[in-house]
Amino acid sequence: MLTTEISSSTSYTDFLNSFKDTLKTVFYERDNIEKFTQNRGFPALVLRDIMAHAPLSVAIQKKYGGRGAIVKECLGLLSASSYESLPLSLTFGINIALFLEPVGKYAQESVKQGIFSRFLTKQNLGGLMITEPDFGSDALGMQTSNVLKNGKYHIKGIKHWQGLTSLADFWLMTSRSLKEDGNLGRDIDFFITDESKPEQRIVVEELYNNIGLYPIPYGRNNVDIMVPEEYKLIPETTGLKLMMDLLHRSRIQFPGMGMGFIHRMLDEALKHTKERIVGGKSLLELDETKHAIGRMQSAFTISSAMCFKSCQFSSIENNMAPHGVEANAMKALVSDMMYESSNRLTQLFGAKGYREESLGARGIVDSRPFQIFEGANEMLYSQLAEMIAKLMMRKKIPNLLEFLSQYDLTDKVADRFKSMVNFNIEGKLPQRKLVILGRILARIVCGQQVVEMGISGFRPDLIRDGLDTLKYDVSGFLSAFKFSTDVNPVEEYSDGSVWLDLC
Repeated sequence: MLTTEISSSTSYTDFLNSFKDTLKTVFYERDNIEKFTQNRGFPALVLRDIMAHAPLSVAIQKKYGGRGAIVKECLGLLSASSYESLPLSLTFGINIALFLEPVGKYAQESVKQGIFSRFLTKQNLGGLMITEPDFGSDALGMQTSNVLKNGKYHIKGIKHWQGLTSLADFWLMTSRSLKEDGNLGRDIDFFITDESKPEQRIVVEELYNNIGLYPIPYGRNNVDIMVPEEYKLIPETTGLKLMMDLLHRSRIQFPGMGMGFIHRMLDEALKHTKERIVGGKSLLELDETKHAIGRMQSAFTISSAMCFKSCQFSSIENNMAPHGVEANAMKALVSDMMYESSNRLTQLFGAKGYREESLGARGIVDSRPFQIFEGANEMLYSQLAEMIAKLMMRKKIPNLLEFLSQYDLTDKVADRFKSMVNFNIEGKLPQRKLVILGRILARIVCGQQVVEMGISGFRPDLIRDGLDTLKYDVSGFLSAFKFSTDVNPVEEYSDGSVWLDLC
């Protein structure tokens, strides 16, 4: 228990600084992080030394030996990790938001201590299984079933694309109850499975050749297990509400992973452009370079504001199910900014940025999945627009500016966008316009978070630039929103479309 006692009694500043020092040692002295781009998985000794600090203690309540499941500490750990390695941060993000926090909130008391002790003393890992081959974002259509037999649930089905496939020691397993008439129940049940128990062991049928995030294994899992009744999570109301609480909290805590990653992209861009001389002057003196790095710096500010906001309300004591607007806006926008920042860094490095081991190139392939998993961004933006449109209809306010000026998530920032959003939303919008509207609304919602962080004392010039960048983006999206297009695929496009025949 020595590691646990040290980590839980140490001040958070000392705990985090020690963790950062360990990352520098294992990634740059003991091993070389650049080779992780070619090799699958973290080297065993690297992962061992990192986990020896009991980093996941931040997500475990104090009564079970952890540091207290304080959101600030969880996001700080994720940010410190992603500054050095986005895959490592995602590994911790999966464990924190998709396993430890829901177990701490919904698991039966009789099983918590045993599970948490293994995380604290035996470096165990956990993950979440929702996605199925035929049901990606359509979680409600999942076919994995459970039947209660003699005090145990028989769970059977196929799951895939779970991060930490073949590596996790525990899983949160989702399924639907199989009724006597052969139909599946509408609600979703959650179970904790333990890979150390033979009858709960999940068979990995295939490991996928994922293009990025090499250290994290993904694959296809054949589930045919028996789980004791006491390992079923107990929802406050329904399993569906439990899932929304879990997923929304995860999305609201996404900025912890994005924060450190964007910070690193910004630091590397500034260092390179100061040192790179082009035509007798530094690359940083060029106006387009200033614009590129200015956007990265604004992304740093906006993601900081998201973390600041997340700390205020996303603890496990609060129910995140009603917070779909914040969850969709924060997850989609921060992942978009992550991808843009890595793209810009790669461009600034020129030919050197195209090396496989370059930080920017690695960042592109590692950050791209963040725009897809836990809800593709286009879907989240569309849902966000629909949620706001329904609220406007309910309040009988068709004018977007009027609504945003009264809405508690945007009332402090709406006036800054008044010349842009003073129009009515009426009738059913096509999906492509819902996505654009969602992009606009996400930036306004997160703009309020920037304003609130500024009120609390964040550096004013960064606040100003962050808000200007959001307004710049909104103005561009508005042009697309107001432009009507009926461009659709022409399925039989080959006839009459060969340019060689015209020469």
